[in-house]
Amino acid sequence: MLAGLRTPAPLGWSRWLVPPAALSIHLAIGQAYAWSVFKPPLETSLGLSGTASALPFQLAIVMLGLSAAFGGTLVERHGPRWAMTVSAVCFTSGFLVAALGAATRQYWIVVLGYGFVGGIGLGIGYISPVSTLIKWFPDRPGMATGIAIMGFGGGALIAAPWTARLLDAFGRNSAGIAETFLVMGAGYAVFMAFGVLLVRLPPPGWEPPGAAVPGPSGGRRPLDPGVRVSARNALRTPQFWCLWVVLCMNVTAGIGILEKAAPMIVDFFAGTPTPVAAGAAAGFVGLLSLANMLGRFLWSSVSDLVGRKRIYRLYLGAGALMYLLIALTGNSSKPLFIACAAVILSFYGGGFATVPAYLKDLFGVFQVGAIHGRLLTAWSLAGILGPLIVNAVADAGKAAGRTGTALYSTSFLIMIGLLAVGFVANELVRPVHPRHHEPPAAGPPAVPAAQKGAVL
Repeated sequence: MLAGLRTPAPLGWSRWLVPPAALSIHLAIGQAYAWSVFKPPLETSLGLSGTASALPFQLAIVMLGLSAAFGGTLVERHGPRWAMTVSAVCFTSGFLVAALGAATRQYWIVVLGYGFVGGIGLGIGYISPVSTLIKWFPDRPGMATGIAIMGFGGGALIAAPWTARLLDAFGRNSAGIAETFLVMGAGYAVFMAFGVLLVRLPPPGWEPPGAAVPGPSGGRRPLDPGVRVSARNALRTPQFWCLWVVLCMNVTAGIGILEKAAPMIVDFFAGTPTPVAAGAAAGFVGLLSLANMLGRFLWSSVSDLVGRKRIYRLYLGAGALMYLLIALTGNSSKPLFIACAAVILSFYGGGFATVPAYLKDLFGVFQVGAIHGRLLTAWSLAGILGPLIVNAVADAGKAAGRTGTALYSTSFLIMIGLLAVGFVANELVRPVHPRHHEPPAAGPPAVPAAQKGAVL
């Protein structure tokens, strides 16, 4: 029932129903970006350091990249409905296992549940709609993937206040954390089921309205120029590894702020005339989630107009300038700090949403889902590097008696250097050499005239 070949869109299906299906999955798994709300109660109730409390999030991101890499081919083979089902089962089960760990005060079970089991759900869920959306929207790939992937960035906008309210209601001790995990797991299971039921593949030979143009012999040729690079061959190209570096650097720079957002803003303005309370810190997490979400749609849509390489110049170059501005101004202006952090997170989100279209431009749609999955191993490394850099520097600073901006200035300078490396890697991207291309595919099956305008 879940096999990809058994879930094509029926006659009359609208392609605009697919982005909401993808959104339902991405809004759920985007809860990962609200992990920083769990950090203070976990640290207090279980006696953890900031570095230790980041472990579930770090492992989840590692498993996201690994499961996306190994599962990308399976997603292409079995289709989006199968992938979304696997994602929902793993992601929600991760919450239930984490609840058991919190209830028994066994932190390793929390790490295993949320990080390992839930992380598999993150990876499969993240890539589940990407190739399907590109097939439905070959005329606007940046916009289409941006709509869906903005849900992952916006997940914390829902999860951060929801988590804070549940913790307030159940308590910020281990028992209250366990109950919060249980309620969230059950809620996300229902929400993700919507995407499983709604998603469909395009019917064989389908073309988007207005995307086909007259061919030289009077027939019709598709919009896609026909570049076909397999996932195996993509790994042999310098373009893939340049993009791997670009994604890794951009993600490391953004995720370092996002994972520690709530305690970071509290530390940054502690001892100033305008300190930040825990409730306001959760609001800051929500604001960053909003910037992350909007950046995914806005910048990826802009990339359809200006090109992928140019938009990554903005992400990496302007992102480095934002970090430099924060480092130079310190805690002298809270609005400036918040604005710079929001811009960095918008570029972080935009990088994620644009990379599937970048891959499609370079390698074609042939196995773009599998290629995207392999590229996300860069996210696995970044998921370790970003939190490790920020937390380790902050923990070392606290041990040395430093406070406020001094806890983060070194890590901000490191992020500037990483973004510069990513900028150079992006400049090295060139079109893929034809020797890596697959032989031209046979023409698609003829589509009945009645069907050409039926799926809109």
